[in-house]
Amino acid sequence: MSHPTPTAEPTARRADRREQGRRNPRLPALPSISVPRPRVPRGVQSVGDRAGTAFGGRLERLRDATRPVWRPVVGVLRWVSPLGWAVLSLGVVAWVVGVELGWTEWLIIAAAALVLLLLSVLLAIGRTQVAIRTEVDPIRVTVGEPATGRIEVTNASRRPLLPLLVELPVGVSAARFTLPALAPGKEHEELFVVPTHRRGVIPVGPATTVQGDPLGLVRRTLRWTDVTELFVHPRTISIEGIGAGLLRDLEGETTQDLSMSDLAFHALREYQPGDDRRYIHWRSSAKAGRLLVRQFLDTRRSHLSIVVDADPDVYAGGEPDVETAISAAASLAVRAIMDEQDITVACRDQRASRTTASLTLDALARVEPGPSDQQDLRALCGDALALAPDTSIAFLVTGSRRSFIEEQRALGQFETEVHKVVLTVDATAEVGIKKIGGLTLLSIRDLEDLRAVLVGGLVA
Repeated sequence: MSHPTPTAEPTARRADRREQGRRNPRLPALPSISVPRPRVPRGVQSVGDRAGTAFGGRLERLRDATRPVWRPVVGVLRWVSPLGWAVLSLGVVAWVVGVELGWTEWLIIAAAALVLLLLSVLLAIGRTQVAIRTEVDPIRVTVGEPATGRIEVTNASRRPLLPLLVELPVGVSAARFTLPALAPGKEHEELFVVPTHRRGVIPVGPATTVQGDPLGLVRRTLRWTDVTELFVHPRTISIEGIGAGLLRDLEGETTQDLSMSDLAFHALREYQPGDDRRYIHWRSSAKAGRLLVRQFLDTRRSHLSIVVDADPDVYAGGEPDVETAISAAASLAVRAIMDEQDITVACRDQRASRTTASLTLDALARVEPGPSDQQDLRALCGDALALAPDTSIAFLVTGSRRSFIEEQRALGQFETEVHKVVLTVDATAEVGIKKIGGLTLLSIRDLEDLRAVLVGGLVA
């Protein structure tokens, strides 16, 4: 007797029975079957990936093989100026309109435009053999001082050189010189003036020659020199020496503090109980009939750290006050270096530590005023402290809108024995000196006031 072959239940019915089995435990639930997805072994690519890789490789080989053909064409297309592209577009449009409508006038316009562009390209083709040298003297000036430059062009070819246009970028502008025709080996010199009415770094160059047509449809430029930087330093004034907050150093500078053990001999005085007998001057004691001992002056060395806040928002006068603050910091730095003291300057992204006056002023010349916040000010003081852990005097140059708490927290990173000074620049405030919370507060309106507040006994 044959039994009927059981047929597979539909998928929906199996799902219903499985759901009923969950709800009613008496009904047996059908087990769920999961079919594993096939895994593609590593290193095995699909047909599409292999085809894409092969196509990319062919395209790369085709581009390399045709490079001698398309590269000169691309180079010539780069010569065409926006005006030249406009003339080319006019010629193409006029040609299409003339052919479609049968207008001879449009065909003449198209031919004139295309011939004009072709002649412009022919004028730009050719090798220019020249030697160009640029000089700026001096390369470091103070704001307002004159700075002149010189460009010298020599015809290095064996053929006469036709009139040529030379462009020399100077800061945000550019100087243009039209050279006359030069015989082989002849030179031509041009002078130019660099504006120095603002502090900063002015790039001069690179010098380029421009070949093309007089209308400017095609311009072929060639670079001949590198960029030369002209540093316009901030204005400084002469101030008195800064002698406060000095650290003990036997090879440093002398002060007016008397000492019984140092190298700078000062005078003789009468012996007192407790004096070291090694410093008794026996010959003078024999003449005077009483014991005399040597007395010395302390020799010390100072490390001046200057942090400049270059945020225009914290200055009542904006960027002019920022420039005054940078000039004040530069004056302090130059004076400290003249006194053979170590110096560290921190202002925005510029740092200068234990270097010469010229390099310090170069760093200040690169400063670009910009917004900051309290954390940036503390970070600036932290950077100065990291560069000069032996700081003896810390100057913070900022504006009147910076709160006293922010100033105190920023300078609070320095050691307790460090003399901390806040120099506030405000063109509308009164010049004054205060001492609050361990800080010496100076207030100046312009750069000339700096000399007055320092002479007034601040750091004496």
